[in-house]
Amino acid sequence: MKVAFLIMAYKDPRQIERLIDRLARDGSVFYIHLDKKIDMGPFSYLSVNREVRFIRKRIKVNWGGYGLTAAILSSFREILEEGISYQFVSVMSGQDYPIRPVDSFYSYLQANTGKNFIYYKDPGEEWWSHAVSRVNKYHMSNFGFRGRYRLQFLINRILPKRKFPLPYHLYGGPCATFMTIGLDCVKYITDFMGAHSRLRRFAYYTWGTDEFLITTLIMNSSFKDSVVNDNLYYIDWSLGGSNPKVFHTGDFDALMASGKFLARKFDFRVDTGVLDLLDEANPPAKSGTGQPDSPVRRGVGESAINQA
Repeated sequence: MKVAFLIMAYKDPRQIERLIDRLARDGSVFYIHLDKKIDMGPFSYLSVNREVRFIRKRIKVNWGGYGLTAAILSSFREILEEGISYQFVSVMSGQDYPIRPVDSFYSYLQANTGKNFIYYKDPGEEWWSHAVSRVNKYHMSNFGFRGRYRLQFLINRILPKRKFPLPYHLYGGPCATFMTIGLDCVKYITDFMGAHSRLRRFAYYTWGTDEFLITTLIMNSSFKDSVVNDNLYYIDWSLGGSNPKVFHTGDFDALMASGKFLARKFDFRVDTGVLDLLDEANPPAKSGTGQPDSPVRRGVGESAINQA
């Protein structure tokens, strides 16, 4: 079972190390896209593990901007260029973690080869009543100059509402960034975006494309029939606002009862106890890499760890 894990990262190499060590099995490879704004130095020790690769074309990611989607697409391209026949590519962040036995996750994917696990809200659902402004207004999230939001306000006062440049129904949702999809679906998305420069230009001035663009492309393609509307994640939005809850030890029971394989959001600097509880509840058969001693875990690059 070959799975490519694409980790979108910007902080805490030790937490990413723990995630990799937990998920690693024979046939799995980890691709890390590190935000271009971030110093690579503290993360470099992770590549001691031969199953860890850093994405070469790093892209600057601004919150809400097109950069995250562009980084995912660029990473997809590099994964495809390696020519490895993965059954699945799983897009995740460095603040995710498995909450069920990892072997059961692999077994589930093996039994469902050919399916694509994404999350979406249908076009008529309530989420779109406010999210439609991501598409029909101009957004300057990709820029850093002073006054950009005032300019954004003025542009939207003057210009007519924007329209998605393709005759598609839109699909998306607050958890849609994270997905586990087949390599053929990855190739379709990558080729499609590469061939549609008008769509790329349009997306550059939208907001939060990672929560609807790739999902929309999949749901308006022949892959729609292979889609399972479940990205296998437990994410808690109960606190409101634009960020999900950071899990603590007190959330352990809810995590275990969720029935999902993965969860976010965890923060090494806030609470590691919840990760310890999850590890104790789901002990691996051996060390994460399937080897007696993982090269990342046995202390290689310790100075880099201590600097992080």
